[in-house]
Amino acid sequence: MAGTPPGNHPLSEALHPFLDDERLRRQIDFLVEIDRLKTVLRQTVLTDGSRPENTAEHSWHLALMVLVLAEWSNEPIDAVRVLEMLLVHDLVEIDAGDTFCYDEDANLDKAIREKNAADRIFGLLPSDQGTHLRGRWEEFEARETPEARFANAVDRLQPMMHNYLTSGHSWRRHGISRERVEERNQPIAEGAEELWRFARRFLDDAQSQGWLRAPNTARSATSTAGARGVAAAEDIHGTVDPRAESTSDGEG
Repeated sequence: MAGTPPGNHPLSEALHPFLDDERLRRQIDFLVEIDRLKTVLRQTVLTDGSRPENTAEHSWHLALMVLVLAEWSNEPIDAVRVLEMLLVHDLVEIDAGDTFCYDEDANLDKAIREKNAADRIFGLLPSDQGTHLRGRWEEFEARETPEARFANAVDRLQPMMHNYLTSGHSWRRHGISRERVEERNQPIAEGAEELWRFARRFLDDAQSQGWLRAPNTARSATSTAGARGVAAAEDIHGTVDPRAESTSDGEG
């Protein structure tokens, strides 16, 4: 991994005079850069409904879910490996924003946007660490190992729970159907069948409450610009939040 040339990170340049070691400088550059993840707002709101969740909070919540729920994995897993995946899996949103998962148009170039982001962000680190964490990101995306399947399971379950606990906030806002939610979140079963059974039970209740669109009715449009964060994120009351840099796909 080639990485980014030294001296190219203005956010952390103020700390460079105190760093004599090049390896440590690159590590600090990376750690300062990833603070920007806290500015990426998700479609999901907090369970108290007060504001949108940011992506750093989402990653923290997933890490704790692994510590608490690892016993429900379909297969034995290395929890540390899962934690590494979940702590880095959304870092690409710093550059790529994140794409509303039900927006088909915006998903067309998602892979290349996120690859370019991964090149830059993981390239900030010393090559050995950058390669290692880039590998965890790629493993998460591929969903081929037991650890990646469980990581993807909790990544999908968390926003689903938030949606249910906020009366279907994002589902209602975007007119999402039960079928689309199940199609999106079926990979939960690949990692943790019991967690998928749990999710389907509260989806049954959400459907009965009218929080999910009825089958075979027209989908509401989701703009590509909004999904990429070009437009400011709307807050939970439908007004514009000018502080938002981008909006994420955390809608479950």
